[in-house]
Amino acid sequence: MDMFLTKLELITLTGRALKGSQTEQLRKMGISFFVNASGRPVVTRAAIVGSNNRAEAPKSWSPRALSTRG
Repeated sequence: MDMFLTKLELITLTGRALKGSQTEQLRKMGISFFVNASGRPVVTRAAIVGSNNRAEAPKSWSPRALSTRG
């Protein structure tokens, strides 16, 4: 299985054939995507089905040197 959705799968997902309309629909749907060099949206399968392997991102980060904790 490929890492990215195919053009046909992207059309099915968004209901749109034009790349500009696809990106607009993906934003409305809240689906993460990248735009490739040709301007086409690229969606990973993990963005659709989820992944149990993702680590939870920290809430915030600051350098230890600026920490007020001793």
